[in-house]
Amino acid sequence: MVWLIAKYAITAGMVILISEVAKRSDRLGGLIAALPIVTVLVLIWMKIENQDPQKISNHAWYTFWYVVPTLPMFLAFPILYQRYGFWLSLAICCIMTILIFLAWAVILRHFGIDLM
Repeated sequence: MVWLIAKYAITAGMVILISEVAKRSDRLGGLIAALPIVTVLVLIWMKIENQDPQKISNHAWYTFWYVVPTLPMFLAFPILYQRYGFWLSLAICCIMTILIFLAWAVILRHFGIDLM
């Protein structure tokens, strides 16, 4: 139980740290947020919890393929935010990301990579 609480605290602490840094510096906050901190933490947690090496490797492999369709959101959001405000822009970006992900999954299936 203590281990689970520690995992949550460290992971939440990273999110809070990034948001606090972003308040002070857009660039530094963006840089830290762009780092694969959550993925690195997950890989560490999986290793510490004695997960199978193949499972850990698969996690890193699929994370790469899932990140790619999320990237257009970071270009679209600032443009949409100027026109439509925060919440509508966020909703549009979420829907856009889901649609891009579905298209990405279909494309990758043709190359033998099954995301769904």
